[in-house]
Amino acid sequence: MKILIAADLYWPTLNGVATASRSLAKGLAARGHEVVVIAPSQVGKKHRERDGDYLIERTTSLPFPFYQNFRISLTPQREIKKIISKFQPDVIHIQMVMGIGRATLQTGSKLDVPIVSTNHAMPENLLDNIRMLAPFAKPINTMLESYGARFHSSADYVTTPTQSAIDMFAHKMKDMEVPVEAVSNGIDLSVFSPDTPSQKLYTKYRLPTDRPVLLYVGRLDAEKHLSVLIQAAAKVIQKIDAHLLIVGQGNERSRLGELARGLGIEHKITFTGKVSNEDLPQIYRIGTVFCMPSPAELQSIVMLEAMATGSPVVAVNAGALAELCHDGKNGYLFKYDDDSMMAAAIVKILTNPKLRAKMLKESLAIAKTHDINYTLDRFEAIYKKLIKDKKAN
Repeated sequence: MKILIAADLYWPTLNGVATASRSLAKGLAARGHEVVVIAPSQVGKKHRERDGDYLIERTTSLPFPFYQNFRISLTPQREIKKIISKFQPDVIHIQMVMGIGRATLQTGSKLDVPIVSTNHAMPENLLDNIRMLAPFAKPINTMLESYGARFHSSADYVTTPTQSAIDMFAHKMKDMEVPVEAVSNGIDLSVFSPDTPSQKLYTKYRLPTDRPVLLYVGRLDAEKHLSVLIQAAAKVIQKIDAHLLIVGQGNERSRLGELARGLGIEHKITFTGKVSNEDLPQIYRIGTVFCMPSPAELQSIVMLEAMATGSPVVAVNAGALAELCHDGKNGYLFKYDDDSMMAAAIVKILTNPKLRAKMLKESLAIAKTHDINYTLDRFEAIYKKLIKDKKAN
């Protein structure tokens, strides 16, 4: 099949949408499909590049002011029309509803190409980073949800990473006449697996080897609620000699550092910034417990990756996290922004080796159900059916 993937956020940008979209593109190309990805240029000007077995068409872009290292294409209609007309895809898969997604939907619909649209977005991911809009959050959320529902209604098939995501937006999706299905983003279990971490990594990032490590991986932006994690870590450290490892970058880095200093635990925290793809699986293996305070997750690929390495998890009971963190089985859920409850859950896991070992095994079992090969199988089946149905009509 000739498959076009449209992604407003894409590698080397680091976030869930970018990671899921690239995994899909690489996986489909590895299976012999001809894949083209349309994504924003990382240098501003349009160009094309190869990423292994597939082509990336980069569209003209501008910096997005509310996130570090994000770029967006505001009016890519003409560029996208040329790309699609030249490639002549059998099917289009749209990953976001912004400029590239919108222009691809319009062009693909006119050319009568089957379109799959995946909803990765929660309005909170944007609004928490634009504090001036906080007083208007509720009506803006409603407006963005309505826009998303209208957008996805124009596709031939809609997917979300989790059933929870479908349930969250059921009030907006109930009138949609297109099929809606939960398909996991998936992870590569050949990369993320249990193993002994390299000692070189401890030296490289100046990490202690004689105490448990609380781990977070992801963006350091407002909607991730990382202040809750740091406050919880301070409470844990009062009882257990532990270390907090925060991997990633974002607009909140300075503020989080100030919070750690104010709590007197700055010497107990390591901020790595961005890490390489080679280091990341090893870093997951260093973590004793993976911690996710972010309430705006439609799946959380990073938590899945941590689980695949054998980590128990502690996560806020919000978004779709309860589908991965089975309370009392592979970790614990805590109430929204409740750092005391989060700290108590972490302490419970750290002080009970038998419980930790049991939760480790359960995390592995859950992660196995999200193998990227299942995801690729399902999307291939969806694409083939849409192509067949389109030809029949």
